[in-house]
Amino acid sequence: MKTLHIVGYKNSGKTTLIARWVRLLKERGLSVSVLKHHGHGGKPQMPDGNTDTMQFLYEGADAAAVAGGGAVQFIWNEEPNFHKLKEIASIGKPDVLLIEGYKQEKGDKVLLLRDRSDWETLCDLEGIRLLVGCPEIAGEVSHIRSREEIEAIDCWFLEWIGKDDSNETV
Repeated sequence: MKTLHIVGYKNSGKTTLIARWVRLLKERGLSVSVLKHHGHGGKPQMPDGNTDTMQFLYEGADAAAVAGGGAVQFIWNEEPNFHKLKEIASIGKPDVLLIEGYKQEKGDKVLLLRDRSDWETLCDLEGIRLLVGCPEIAGEVSHIRSREEIEAIDCWFLEWIGKDDSNETV
């Protein structure tokens, strides 16, 4: 399983990029999972309070899973550590795991920059493989000057997918 973190601050284009890469991978017949860090404070939005699932959680269930129509929804009433989250996201043994955020965790990273101050606070991250944005900075890794250079960004990603040196197991 190939694993890649897409990191940057709010409104840097992380979700848009990941969504495009998911589509790109699926078009090539690869399976893909996504793990996202909810960095907006508090819990992610929960289902409507009138659902059976939420009733179970309100009554004290530690976890609730509901399956139907070819999908499963799982809510765990605690936040496990990053490694456990990766295990959960990898249950289906995807070819690729894209991770939005978790910038301090070990792994290859694509860093999306809005401006120079983003670079100044994120330049020390380990595992940076690609910088996108902030054309005035110079780095020792691949650098695409603008997130509008979609073709170049996608070409870099597909080349990264094809490399054997970034394979990782959960």
